[in-house]
Amino acid sequence: MQNPQSWRCGLCEGDSLTHYHQDKFRDYWQCQCCKLVSVSPEQRLSAEQEKAIYDSHENDLMDPGYRRFLSRLAEPLCERLAAAQSGLDFGCGPGPLLAKMLTEAGHRMALYDLYYANDPKVLDQQYDFITCSEVIEHLAQPGKVLHQLLAMLKPGAPLALMTKLVIDPARFANWHYKNDQTHIAFFSRETFAYIAEQFNTQVEVIGNDVIILTKR
Repeated sequence: MQNPQSWRCGLCEGDSLTHYHQDKFRDYWQCQCCKLVSVSPEQRLSAEQEKAIYDSHENDLMDPGYRRFLSRLAEPLCERLAAAQSGLDFGCGPGPLLAKMLTEAGHRMALYDLYYANDPKVLDQQYDFITCSEVIEHLAQPGKVLHQLLAMLKPGAPLALMTKLVIDPARFANWHYKNDQTHIAFFSRETFAYIAEQFNTQVEVIGNDVIILTKR
């Protein structure tokens, strides 16, 4: 398949897209500039369909398994923060456990979510850190959102992300992560190296799914 001319990469705006994978639901394309893998726009869910799936999630604030999952991001982030910092949990969802955990660690947290905490005023503030857990894989325009988030950070402040990483086409074919129909953008280590260079950040990949971008 050739690059569809009707859309560009949502991260770098590049138009050199090559077909990466096809399953029974969707086609996936890889940008040859930043290596982001994306779902074709015409195969993405509507906002209403997307929210209906989010509403069905059970993010219990008392669930110890969910807390262990989020600790993979919270613990290395807290190791890099001074005491009593101000943070934003961007894309907090209906059960903002990550913000609760960081508040318990002594930090002050603001919340933002397009569907569940849509308060634009918090996007006009400056923060000592921002968290974005299991969010960027849902974004049609991750480049614009990353630019927005990094602009809200003070110099030297971290943007802590959690998302599973693309490894190669063979493993992508059997990857459970792509089967979530709300996931439309898939990042790799190469993609984050591109982001680090283009957005003037340092990048640190921790484990399989935690990425910390530090604003220079």
